[in-house]
Amino acid sequence: MLELAELWEQGLDFVAFVAGAAPQHRGLWDAVYRTARLPEWALTPPSRERRLLVLAEDWCGDAVNIVPVLAKWAASVPGISLRIIRRDEHPEVMNRYLTRGARSIPIVIVLDREFRELGHWGPRPAELQAWVMAHKDTMPKEERYKEVRRWYARDRGETTLREVLGVMAHEQAA
Repeated sequence: MLELAELWEQGLDFVAFVAGAAPQHRGLWDAVYRTARLPEWALTPPSRERRLLVLAEDWCGDAVNIVPVLAKWAASVPGISLRIIRRDEHPEVMNRYLTRGARSIPIVIVLDREFRELGHWGPRPAELQAWVMAHKDTMPKEERYKEVRRWYARDRGETTLREVLGVMAHEQAA
């Protein structure tokens, strides 16, 4: 069984995560955070404290488009906090949140203030994930990645915020 409170304590805040990133990745992480614009509808504090424990790596193209937006959101909205753990340092966590058998990231584990899991989200917005899966075998990887980057640029994190808010609002039965 995963000790979510321990994982939270081991987690890094966004600044520490980016500081520990490979030099070739830091600039993009910083740029996405700096340019992220949060929609007004996302700035309402939750009725109960929520913690977002994110499983990511600095080299992941999806993570660099998602995690900085979530980090800015958590920094801007009282009652939401975020910590990041590295996927490759926590294989037991990754193995619990596989996507169709793959070690896809980022994964956002939504916790309440007592570190109980309310649900999880990831590795990318549902609409984009469906598109990627539909084109996985019919489009070269580099061409697919260009389209994924365009999708993220157009969406500006809004779909991710809506979907994570949905998980945050959903209390699973104990």
